[in-house]
Amino acid sequence: MLKIQWTVYLLAALLIVSCQKQNTLQNGIWKGELSVAENKKAPFLFEVSDAGTDKASVTLLNGVERVKLDSVHFQSDTLIIPIAAYDAYIEGIISGDAIEGKFIKNYIENDPGVLFHATFGVKERFSPAETTPDTRIDGKWDVLFISEEGDTTRNVGVFKSENNVVTGSILTNSGDLRFLEGAYTGSGVDLSAFGGLSPYLIEIQFSNDSAFNGKFYTTRGVTEIIGARNDYAELADPYSLAKLKPGYSSLGFNLPNLEGQNISLSDERYRGKVVVVSILGSWCPNCLDEMEFLAPWYDENKDRGVEVIGIAFERKNDFDYAKTALTRLKNRYGTNYEILFGGEVGRESVANALPEVENFSSYPTTLFIDKKGEVRKIHTGFNGPATGLFYEEFKKDFNSLIDSLLSE
Repeated sequence: MLKIQWTVYLLAALLIVSCQKQNTLQNGIWKGELSVAENKKAPFLFEVSDAGTDKASVTLLNGVERVKLDSVHFQSDTLIIPIAAYDAYIEGIISGDAIEGKFIKNYIENDPGVLFHATFGVKERFSPAETTPDTRIDGKWDVLFISEEGDTTRNVGVFKSENNVVTGSILTNSGDLRFLEGAYTGSGVDLSAFGGLSPYLIEIQFSNDSAFNGKFYTTRGVTEIIGARNDYAELADPYSLAKLKPGYSSLGFNLPNLEGQNISLSDERYRGKVVVVSILGSWCPNCLDEMEFLAPWYDENKDRGVEVIGIAFERKNDFDYAKTALTRLKNRYGTNYEILFGGEVGRESVANALPEVENFSSYPTTLFIDKKGEVRKIHTGFNGPATGLFYEEFKKDFNSLIDSLLSE
């Protein structure tokens, strides 16, 4: 009898240990999926490090992009993965090698969330196709977006492939879709991305060597896309979209910085200097790309007589909320120039803070001001490192413009 009791105790103990092991977060690569329109799933990969410690983290993987998410923890039996940069988080229940949960945005009241699933040990974003097309997507493409309402916008796709893995991005006049990654299918290419804000899924089918059609899925809806190969594809001139209203040559803003002190271009710090003004938001991925460029650039160039000011428009017209989000942003990139709070995100707020600007259409929008305080150029959007040569060309043009203004 005693032997039977000890056997029962031993089996129970082994079962408890087994369950505890099965229901803990495991270090290594996971494949995640987020629901998008038409019941599709946008896949992405992430890596877990230091699981089971107070240093546990998740790193989102998109091509060469690495987005580290810290402070991963449990609330009771629920896994919480904070995405601080975008005021969001993933929550889920672990069962063996799987996680079931939701992606939730804090700034949306009573957000129902987006369904999330993850599987441990799967290292391929898309399942390999048995056969792939002879057509390769490498190169530049004119890409037409056709919304559900029938509106069209012309964009540029840049892609490359290696061992059937495809990477690249699509550039718009507002910015780029960042680091897309995918694989060849039997008839085209599937691409996806998740950097913490919104999942993307793109399904492409080749019509011939020089054309494709497909769909771009987000949580909000579906956009039809049509592509035509074009080695000379380019966007509208980003300096031609926004401008100053007739009769204006300078900016008269007077807005609070994160310490609550009002800042204007007439302050001694900016008088007689070339000034770059960036209209941004902490919630905007392309703005983050711009700050990642501008923050070290400013440190390297500030002694030349140039300054940078960021004017941020946030999800709430609440200074304390904005201060928290923008302080986190400044700390993330080691930003040493002033960030001002312009109000709640939206064209009306931009018009109130910067009434001189006409045809504002995108975050970020960057204004270049000469030593006399006059606006010389306005650049709409920002195409970051995911766009390859387009990004390199932007940096070259940016530095050339600053050199020209400093030499005057």
